[in-house]
Amino acid sequence: MAGFEIRSRILVKDVMTSPVITVNEDATVEEAARLMRDHGIGCIIVITRDGKPIGIITEKDLVIRVVAEGRQPSKVKAGEVMTTPLITIDAEKTISEAAREMNRRNIRRLAVMYKGQLVGILSSKDILSVTPELIEIIQEKAKISASEEAEENFPMAGYCDNCGAWSDNLKEVDGTYLCEDCFIDREKSEY
Repeated sequence: MAGFEIRSRILVKDVMTSPVITVNEDATVEEAARLMRDHGIGCIIVITRDGKPIGIITEKDLVIRVVAEGRQPSKVKAGEVMTTPLITIDAEKTISEAAREMNRRNIRRLAVMYKGQLVGILSSKDILSVTPELIEIIQEKAKISASEEAEENFPMAGYCDNCGAWSDNLKEVDGTYLCEDCFIDREKSEY
């Protein structure tokens, strides 16, 4: 299985939404809202004429900056109501780093960049979608660790691999199980 890799960290690129729906800064808010509706999304990235991402319009922006102000969506430009600057994160960062950044800035979405290009969008909902699996993995790891500790702390009963005598307290040494007497004899002979 050449190329098969198991990562211990979940990266932004693993859970981001892609492709990103964008709208030109000169488009109307009505056009932006239609795109959001048609694609079933809660935000849209605003780009310049040359395709550079510069801001984001969320449902909250539409309510606060257009509807609550009594402005006509057909007469307001996307660039007038977008939130700027656009907060970004690299696709190779972990979702833990992304969650910390969202929390620090009190936002719910990050534009995802890779080599200077907009490649996706990451929302807090995307991070939450993998959280149940992460919790299960953590629980399983805790069970395994507890099991390993229990094996180390509880004596094992059975026949000694050296003398064949029954022991309630076998000790494992280099893959063989020894009774207390054989274990002590072995330690003495090593000195």
